[in-house]
Amino acid sequence: MTGFNSETIPGVVLAAGRSSRMGQDKATILLRGITLLDHVIGRLRPQVSHIAINSDVAPALPHVPDIIAGKLGPLAGIHAAMTHGQSVAGVTHVATVPVDTPFFPSDLVSWLSGAIKGETGMAVAASESGPHPVFGLWPVGLADDLSHWMQADDKRRVRDFLKRHDAAVVRFPLQPTRATLLDPFFNINTPDDLAEAERWIAMLT
Repeated sequence: MTGFNSETIPGVVLAAGRSSRMGQDKATILLRGITLLDHVIGRLRPQVSHIAINSDVAPALPHVPDIIAGKLGPLAGIHAAMTHGQSVAGVTHVATVPVDTPFFPSDLVSWLSGAIKGETGMAVAASESGPHPVFGLWPVGLADDLSHWMQADDKRRVRDFLKRHDAAVVRFPLQPTRATLLDPFFNINTPDDLAEAERWIAMLT
């Protein structure tokens, strides 16, 4: 890492999605008897200075709701995270992870930090399955730029915003388990995905 450490990077869990395919709030879904939110917090906590959650309801953690109204997707959560980072003295970047991906790398923030160039640089994750742009390290100084861009571009795709700023992409390897290799960015969108996650966690423990 260059110029960053866990004491200067806050983390925000993105949990404001509609969860329409799952049929319930993903944050409260149980995996091995533990909520997905708690799984994600457990992996993220050692990597950042503190954790907040971007959601429609206020949990025990600090609450960072969308600032831009209209349920505009993950970019609205990223914008809320960047704005939250602006409120913390000494912070230049904020890390984001989604609530539905319980196996993401335990060194995610370290590797993303190493790819950052300057206070306006940004970096996102990728793996063998492709890019995972909501796993990112975002410059808080570009919060206003993102807000203006979202209001001007009706597609509001994370990848388009990343191209606009020439973001670094950090590729992460598959994770060994007792049976086979796991994509650490496996995410849970449906009940079938949850059943598969139960099988993966059994192979990791």
